[in-house]
Amino acid sequence: MIKIVLADDQALVRAGFRALLDAQPGMTVVAEAADGAQAVRLAAEHEPDVVLMDIRMPGMDGLTATREMPPGPRIIILTTFELDEYVFEALRNGASGFLVKDTEPAELIQAVRVVADGDALLSPGVTRRLIAEYASRAKPPHPSQDLGMLTDREREVLSLVGTGMTNDEIAGKLFMSPATAKTHVSRTMMKLHARDRAQLVVIAYESGLVRPGWV
Repeated sequence: MIKIVLADDQALVRAGFRALLDAQPGMTVVAEAADGAQAVRLAAEHEPDVVLMDIRMPGMDGLTATREMPPGPRIIILTTFELDEYVFEALRNGASGFLVKDTEPAELIQAVRVVADGDALLSPGVTRRLIAEYASRAKPPHPSQDLGMLTDREREVLSLVGTGMTNDEIAGKLFMSPATAKTHVSRTMMKLHARDRAQLVVIAYESGLVRPGWV
């Protein structure tokens, strides 16, 4: 059973999401929050698998709440616009992906399942657009001591993840099997303490392995 916490300051929006998600087999909404602080408290109390987090809420906003979330839940940011100005910062702070609020019901349900399974909700196309749109505005890249823990192959794989490649694309680029590519990605995540693929994208840029012009 996938346990979900909804965080949105609009009761009508929460009611709509709850009705949709509770109707799905294997899903249940365990709590609703009207602001970020409440979302953090409820996540600690209910230990959900997924938090649907509105980015703009009164008091503590979704960005701060994402940063202060207890370990465990994976966070999907809800935005009004597909390339919200806070999306890249939310990914840096631990979000696993994002959805626009007017997304189709089937896409929302699929997104919850994908994130609950441990994958990042970032298609290669979206990853490339995010890097091009936001990474150029972020702080200049700086070397990360953590990258010294990676093998040369793992650094290579990390750079390809950062450009938005899937495991299959990485496998084709590096002449390896998709299973081997997946193993390299998993080991890289473990060594860098990355929650998911979205975090690897951020690390790849901030360490200087990937730059917007490359994609």
